[in-house]
Order: sequence, then C-alpha cells, then structure tokens
Amino acid sequence: MKSLKSYRRITVKIGSALLVDRSSGLKRDWLTSLANDIAVLADAGAEVLVVSSGAIALGRTILGLGKRALKLEESQAAAAVGQIALAGAWSDALGKDGLKSGQILLTLGDTEERRRYLNARATISTLLKMKAVPVINENDTVATSEIRYGDNDRLAARVATMMGADLLVLLSDIDGLYTAPPAKDPGAKFIPVVDRITPDIEAMAGAAASELSRGGMRTKLDAGKIANAAGTAMIITSGTRLSPLMAIERGERATFFKPSANPVKGYKTWIAGQLEPAGRLTVDAGAIGALKSGKSLLPAGVKLVSGNFSRGDTVAILSPEGREIARGLVAYDAADAVRIAGLKTAEIENVLGYEARSAMIHRDDLVVSLAGDQVEG
Repeated sequence: MKSLKSYRRITVKIGSALLVDRSSGLKRDWLTSLANDIAVLADAGAEVLVVSSGAIALGRTILGLGKRALKLEESQAAAAVGQIALAGAWSDALGKDGLKSGQILLTLGDTEERRRYLNARATISTLLKMKAVPVINENDTVATSEIRYGDNDRLAARVATMMGADLLVLLSDIDGLYTAPPAKDPGAKFIPVVDRITPDIEAMAGAAASELSRGGMRTKLDAGKIANAAGTAMIITSGTRLSPLMAIERGERATFFKPSANPVKGYKTWIAGQLEPAGRLTVDAGAIGALKSGKSLLPAGVKLVSGNFSRGDTVAILSPEGREIARGLVAYDAADAVRIAGLKTAEIENVLGYEARSAMIHRDDLVVSLAGDQVEG
C-alpha cells in the first residue's frame, strides 16, 4: 500500500460512532487529531474531501433524546440541530490548522439526477479550487427512507467517483475486511489486499455493529464496487485511534481494495454509480455476448422486463441466473419495453405503431460489469 501523500485527491468517510460519544457528545480530541492529519495531507499537495456522519447522533445528544428509537420527524429535527453543531466543529478543527471548510448537504437525488449531479460536482470543485475542505453529509433534515442513501459509505463512494478522487478511505470501528465478522468468529482471518470484489468477498460481509451507525461491512463493499469501478482505490481501516490517517501512513492494519484495471470514465461513471436501478431487464446468452463485445442491447435479447421505469432511467441488466452484468439508460418506457421484448428490430414498428429506436439500450449509454470488472460498453 503506497503512502497517502502520493494520492492527488482523497475522500475520507467518518462514521457516527467515531465522532460522537453516546453520553458526552462530540469527540473533540479525536476530531482535532483527524484535522491535523488532513492538514498534513494538504501540505503534501493532496486535496481532501470529508464525508462526515454524525448529525443525527450529535443532535440526539444535544437534545437529550437518549437511545430510544426516533420517529422520522424527530430524526430530522435531531439532524437539524446536529448539522449546525457538526459544521461548526469541523470549521473550528480545520481552522486551527489554517484550513478553510465548506458544508455540502446532499440528498439521493442530488447524485442520481444528472443535472443536480453536475451542479453538486461544480460546487465541490469550486471549493477545492479555493483550497477549502468540503465537508459533506446526507441532508437528513429532508431525506426520508424512500429517498435516502441509508448509509454514508455509499454516499462517500458516489462523492469520490463524482469528483474523480483516486482514493476513498472508510474510517470504521473495524480495522479492515476479514473472512468472517471477527466479533462472531474468533477464527476469522484478516485480508490485507482485495484485487476484486467477487461474490466470495461479498459473502464475508456482516451487519452493522453499532446503533449509531446504519452501515456495516456489506455497505462498505457496495461502496468499494462503486469506487473501484471508476478507478478509485479504497481503504477500510479503524478510525477508533487518534490520527487515523497517519496510522495508515505508519503501516497499521488496513485493507486495500485495488481499483479496476478498466475504469469507467466520465459520463459513464454516473451511470455505473447509480445506487438503485429503476427497473431490470433479464437477457439471454446471446445478448451477454453482444454486450461483452461492445454492442448495444437489442430488444431481441431481452427475455423479461420488470419495474416501472421511464425512458432515460437507469436499469440493471441481468443474466438468466439473475446476476447483474450491466447498467444503462433505457430508451423505452416500461410498458413499451414489455411489448417489444424478444422482438427483432424489423418487428418493433408494427407492434408500437411508430418507427422506434433499434436498441433497448444504446452502447453509448451502457456500462458492462463482467467477472467483477466494469468496462465501458
């Protein structure tokens, strides 16, 4: 694993349990040590983006809400109180090291909808040009369960790929990936390097261990798939110690996930990183072969259509066994896609009553994922 100082742009994600103590609130000494780490990297020429959890947890502490389950409106109120306190804490901590900071609050739609994605990217890019550290969090004051990321691991991966970061660091309460959850299996073995996130690697993931956190190893691997596909390396390491980034520099335990050898570029990074497809198209073996060779997906190769999607939505393409092999922007609404599935191009006009596109998904709007590596369609 090479030095963090050798990376050009680094996204660092901090979990709630690292930043907020359930009884005393914000862990200021820890935050100060992390700010010092960020200053060291900035002095070395790296641009650092922070994805910080903790707004709801901190607001819960400030409002004295205890550990009970919160109603949606209570969580949103706690986030409102926590966000302002969290932003102030980051500003103070980074300011002591001579760094400016800016707060960015995102919802799922801000990275899933193309125009808002570009707007968010432009704002963050401008902050970086101005030598300010973007501090990013999900906007929990307005997001509901239906329109949220659900965890900041995947949000961090989306931010990293959106901004072209070459490294994503997930600071967690565990020091890396093991063959099984170590809390449940004393014989679990540590894995220092992951070449590719395969189904076997995914099978090693456990569930979240803290009530302050919505994430777990599974969401971290989801983040890794998004990041690695775009050419971003990822590190999972413990953030429970002081100066956790410099701990990586010292060679303390961490798991390094290698970026894809065939990364998705530009516009296709957005397609590949979509978190929840609007629908799914199951295709036959012939279509899989065509996709592997860089061709468009034609209706003839589609065997099953599911979901309520509109033209231009992102859909997942599945093998006959149900494994996702690609994603793309579909050229038809769901109702028309059902009608033309399995048809040859010459038959489409007779069924729909108008001259239509020959491809269900054009190759320019496709990102193919085969054998764990994502390549441009």
